[in-house]
Amino acid sequence: MTCRFFVTLILSLCVAVPLVHAQRAGQSVSVQYGVVTGGQQLDLNSGAVPRGAVVGGALGLASARGKKSSKKTRNALIGAAAGSALSGAAQGDTRGMVYNVALTGAAGEMQVVTDQREIRIGDCVAVERAGETANLRRVSDGFCEAANASVVEALAEESAEEASECAAAKDAVVNAATIEAAELAAVKMRLLCDD
Repeated sequence: MTCRFFVTLILSLCVAVPLVHAQRAGQSVSVQYGVVTGGQQLDLNSGAVPRGAVVGGALGLASARGKKSSKKTRNALIGAAAGSALSGAAQGDTRGMVYNVALTGAAGEMQVVTDQREIRIGDCVAVERAGETANLRRVSDGFCEAANASVVEALAEESAEEASECAAAKDAVVNAATIEAAELAAVKMRLLCDD
């Protein structure tokens, strides 16, 4: 199938996705850890994002907004399709997940909507937030153990740096000027953002 077909298909999948702000220069990135306590499959084409949920994965790229939002969205989708971040969706599979994450300490619980379906209940994950978008990344169970809280805190700067690199890679997909640049940026995004 042609790249044009994938781009058209991905664009049609994201029409119903509500827009949220993507990371802007100077905007902070936060990292929280938690255990996945539940997950529910949903059709990403339905636009059924639960209130209060953050949007992650390649789906979060489609929600980027800025001066040239149509260009950013188009490029994000091109990069995602070309880099096979949404290869299942490009083949007609529009399934995604809503994950419930019990955050460590007294931070409560949050929901993350994503096209990532490889995360399982019981996984310890890092929730890397930039604005209203998120990246969900599996990490060592030690990050979710209360006994390791001081060590996790000591690693906060390194964790934030990794999250910033992921956010920058996503921005590169969104800001790519050509299909080739979007493809390269999508590969970089997968390498820096996935578990």
